[in-house]
Amino acid sequence: MTLADLLRETLEEDSQDVWENERTPTPVRRFGVRLHTAGLSIRETVAILELLGVDRSHGAVWNWVHTLSEAQSDPPTASPSRVAVDEKQIEVDGEKKWLYAAVDTDSKLLLEIDVFSRRGTDPAAAFLHRLTQKHDVADSVFLVDAGGYLTALSRHDLSGRLDYRIRNHIEKWFQTVTMRIDRFHSFWRGSQSSAKQWLRRFRHHYNHERPNQALDGKTPAEEIKN
Repeated sequence: MTLADLLRETLEEDSQDVWENERTPTPVRRFGVRLHTAGLSIRETVAILELLGVDRSHGAVWNWVHTLSEAQSDPPTASPSRVAVDEKQIEVDGEKKWLYAAVDTDSKLLLEIDVFSRRGTDPAAAFLHRLTQKHDVADSVFLVDAGGYLTALSRHDLSGRLDYRIRNHIEKWFQTVTMRIDRFHSFWRGSQSSAKQWLRRFRHHYNHERPNQALDGKTPAEEIKN
């Protein structure tokens, strides 16, 4: 997608304003957020906006990103047949944290994400509980790579099995989000709350805006509607 296409698509988008007391028009703010989510740094986003005649500070664009992230809706409700679950160590403001994620292996929909201070059976069980509150996973088969997950699954009467092949899509998702983080720095320079806000926005981008090669260019949200 060219810069002109992205700008035109953003301007044509029928969106409800989630910002108050902002002097910058809503389409411009959304365009700036989409640039940042698509891979540009805040500095690069500001530079492009300047080329378009929009002079805003780095802090203003950063606030746009976080304001919109809090307004994003959850993923579409799904009833997946197979769910891949995994966790990855990340760094948030100098502290080690664990990013948990669950992906529908068929639609590639990112079902849930969360950040915990530690890994283990209890955090995994808490993460799975959140997943059951948002999606119909009673009949889903969970694909995991460690026995501890099987204990967490049993707490919620969910079925699962060890799998190192079909669940590789979640590994690819972790690679995607890692590359996105490393594009700017090796860890979040903010609180755990700010990391969760960014991840919610990235989840929306991944599910609704980012074409997926495994889905012939469709987004996971489009795939799940079929």
